[in-house]
Amino acid sequence: MHLFFRLLAALPLPLLSVMGALAGWLVYLASPTYRRHLRENLALALGEAGTAQRPAAIASAGRMALELPKIWLNPLEQSVAMMREVRGWEVVEAAQQAGKGIVFLTPHLGCFELTAQYYSSRAPITVLYRPPKYRVLQEMIEAGRARPQLHLAAADLSGVRNLMKALRKGEAVGLLPDQAPKVGEGKWLPFFGRQAYTMTLAARLTETGAAVVFAFGERLPGGAGYRLHLRGSQTPIEGDLLQRAAIINREIEALIRQSPGQYLWGYNRYKRPKGAEAPPETNAVESGAR
Repeated sequence: MHLFFRLLAALPLPLLSVMGALAGWLVYLASPTYRRHLRENLALALGEAGTAQRPAAIASAGRMALELPKIWLNPLEQSVAMMREVRGWEVVEAAQQAGKGIVFLTPHLGCFELTAQYYSSRAPITVLYRPPKYRVLQEMIEAGRARPQLHLAAADLSGVRNLMKALRKGEAVGLLPDQAPKVGEGKWLPFFGRQAYTMTLAARLTETGAAVVFAFGERLPGGAGYRLHLRGSQTPIEGDLLQRAAIINREIEALIRQSPGQYLWGYNRYKRPKGAEAPPETNAVESGAR
């Protein structure tokens, strides 16, 4: 497995783009569950327009998987060189000049792994990290993220403390705000018109006074590299914890609509964590049935 990952890391990005697209279609055709999630989520979010985005989304998911070894296993300068363009860096500079910490919120959109790597080449960043199920993947991820200024924070109480500590020092932190949390770590909130168990940690971090930056690593056509998009929130993130989390969900939706074909629609975003209460709409149906 390690040898296979090393081989992928050595291949040129245009070739990985083609191979990734083929891999994406193979998984889509082979897995009925994945196929159902992808189709349902696209239809829910985009309606009839989702059908037109389906081929791009299928190919994009495969590209995401095959590009990771190249990002993780090559020297940082090589990985960062694949980021051909950056738009919105002035938002980051403004936060740095104000002495503020930065909360980077990067959904499962485009090459989200490269965004933290890119920032770490310029300043320290602490990234929330949940170990994968397979040890071989965990070893590769930990090795690939062992950059001088990229620090990992476990997805537990100690990790949250590390995030808070970094923000107090005026440093940056990063996390995937659309990742389905464990029971007790989220609340049911709307996401593309359907109740999704939504992490509250991202909203809690915005209460620190840190600058909030939404980041998206757009894949350029033909494996030509990536374009980093950075922007602040279009709506002020304020109110109580749930109001803030709901605003973040809406901001993520807006970001995804910029390039819907590059979102990971096959991710089971609407799953109900074991032990979690039923979503509000389910409760309403059950109450009406009594």
